[in-house]
Amino acid sequence: MNAEKYRKLIAKQFNRDFKSAVEFVEISIAKPAANQVLIQNKFAGINGGFDTLLCRGDVPYINLTPPFDLGVEAMGEVIAMGEDVQDFQIGDAVITTARGGGYREYQVVDANLAVKVRQTIPELLTLIPTGISALVALEQVGEMKSNEVVLVTAAAGGTGHIAVQLAKLAGNHVIGTCSSEAKAQLLKELGCDRIINYRTENLNQVLKQEYPNGINLIFECVGKQVFDTCVENLAVRGRLVVVGFISEYAKNPELIIQSRIYHQLFWKAASVRGFLMPHYQEHTAKARDRLLNLFYSGKLKVTIDQTQFNGIESIPTAVEYLLSGKNCGKVVVRF
Repeated sequence: MNAEKYRKLIAKQFNRDFKSAVEFVEISIAKPAANQVLIQNKFAGINGGFDTLLCRGDVPYINLTPPFDLGVEAMGEVIAMGEDVQDFQIGDAVITTARGGGYREYQVVDANLAVKVRQTIPELLTLIPTGISALVALEQVGEMKSNEVVLVTAAAGGTGHIAVQLAKLAGNHVIGTCSSEAKAQLLKELGCDRIINYRTENLNQVLKQEYPNGINLIFECVGKQVFDTCVENLAVRGRLVVVGFISEYAKNPELIIQSRIYHQLFWKAASVRGFLMPHYQEHTAKARDRLLNLFYSGKLKVTIDQTQFNGIESIPTAVEYLLSGKNCGKVVVRF
């Protein structure tokens, strides 16, 4: 087996731009040791924001020195096992979310890091970990209730379109923002109550006119002006959860001069809360099981972006595509 080679994508140097930071390398397929499985990756989930920040050295909780492996979300099949592996068989469909395990054609991992699923389809890869993030951010950080007004920004994206459905399932009125007619159509199909295409409507104006009492819970992924508008439109005791800031991932952070945020929060007893999945790992297993049940029972739809990205060499283009904001649903590369 060691004679066989495979390709993976590594960050060879820190760079502002993902494409300039990475290179493809060829290495031998390793043999699984005791308690390990060898997986042939079939799909990789693209997480353009995290990938770009990682390649700049801008992820504060990870201290890496190039070269290092890239990609987190992968789905594949078990093709070999070491001794003492109990719960798997050759051919099992599995998902892994270990950093560095995604952007490669094969990987060897400890068996306890692989999650067995029913079949090798990218929809399941979207639920783990993207869907898990949406669920934990809404419930644990946002303290989602029922009969509230919930706003999801970048609502037609990989995380956003899951958040919209979870907020609806919890019995809320859901507003979704997006940037195109195709995305608005997707949100309509998912049951979004008010869709705001911010290219044709003014977000601040719509919120002020149609929701004068403000928004109870905001799932915010965009940043910059959208973030400012969201803070301004929080309800009394409203909660804004920062899930990301895609508008700034490919750029330098915007420096702003304005009055401090407590002037906006204090009088409403409102709050802004950051969400980062690694700090909420204890909720992963329960959230995963719930999402899989919702999906298998047909209560949750998963949308995979229709643009085809095939082979490991398409990853840099897929990252660029995601950061451009053109995607409807989750961006996935097929190996």
